[in-house]
Amino acid sequence: MAQSIHPAATHHLPIFITEPGQTDYLFNGVVTFLLIAVLVVGNLYFQLHALPERRAHRTSKVQMEIVAILCLISLFTHNHIYWIAGLLLAFVHIPDFSTPLDSIAQSLAKLSEREAEKTEEPAPLSEEPAEAAESPPKVVGHGGGI
Repeated sequence: MAQSIHPAATHHLPIFITEPGQTDYLFNGVVTFLLIAVLVVGNLYFQLHALPERRAHRTSKVQMEIVAILCLISLFTHNHIYWIAGLLLAFVHIPDFSTPLDSIAQSLAKLSEREAEKTEEPAPLSEEPAEAAESPPKVVGHGGGI
């Protein structure tokens, strides 16, 4: 049985209209395009979202962890202020205060003849003659008396 075209239909049908039972190429193309577009846009979104964290890898560990947590909070809550704060924190160089302070503490420990790890026991006092320790110190007056 030959299929005939309805009398009200035009004789020339567009290419995207298929016969019954045939493959719809336009539908398959649109589905493929949408899947690829969703994957590409999602990948770009996650790459942009991870920008502060990748930038923070050049900084200290604590700063990197704070930026990573801000990015995760931004991702899950959709509050962009956390992402902006993480981005700003990733670009700001926070100076390292702990390393010079540790060096100063170790130098002071060496000067006071103590080990840096043993801070419980005070350093032994230098031994002075008992006479000097018992006698009161001499006071130099300014000329006036009582």
